[in-house]
Amino acid sequence: MVGAKKTISHSPILLILLVLSLLCNAVLVFQNRQKPATGVLVVGVLDGDTLVLDGKTKVRLRESDAPEITNCGGEEAKRYLENMVVGKRVRIDEQVGDVYGRAIALVYAGDTLINEEMLKKGWSRYHHDVSSKAVVLKKSADEAKEKNIGIYGLCQSKVNQENPNCVIKGNIDKNSNARNYYVPGCAQYEFTIVEKDMGENWFCTEGDAREAGFTKAKTCLLRIIYLLL
Repeated sequence: MVGAKKTISHSPILLILLVLSLLCNAVLVFQNRQKPATGVLVVGVLDGDTLVLDGKTKVRLRESDAPEITNCGGEEAKRYLENMVVGKRVRIDEQVGDVYGRAIALVYAGDTLINEEMLKKGWSRYHHDVSSKAVVLKKSADEAKEKNIGIYGLCQSKVNQENPNCVIKGNIDKNSNARNYYVPGCAQYEFTIVEKDMGENWFCTEGDAREAGFTKAKTCLLRIIYLLL
């Protein structure tokens, strides 16, 4: 027909663009799948500061000292660490050996520094070291202690709230590892904090304390002599 306008169908063009888009997406997905996963897979944890990596390699959290499993807070610390890392890939930084030859390192899950997270929540104690994160880690531990959270609220006390009749304090010296116990009236008794996460405990009798491997503190004997003079 004379004067009729020609119409151009855009359907083939749109179809071609759609196919190209799908092909590009498929290529990107394929390339991403071909990229090796970064980091090391965590297959388990032994306690609140020890990770088991793929291949059964073990690494401990640097500057972080969690309670032994059998001590107060041990299970809680382990569970918290498990929830953060098991089944995930982590980055291991600044790995060195400790005095026992064990691998210790800064461990990251994404942008989260696991060492700091355990200290921040109060589920581990700060252990002095010279990593690049030492200042940050020490600060996190101090803040948790001030807030009285984690082991600081659960496991430490000057007064036995659970059993007021058991008032003997079992104490482990951090320098010598000497295991002493204090009864009311002993010098230092009022100042001694029972830290159950460290293996210390309350006892009902001196016999119980001795059976657990504690010896009556010499300052108790000196106190008695002083009072008798």
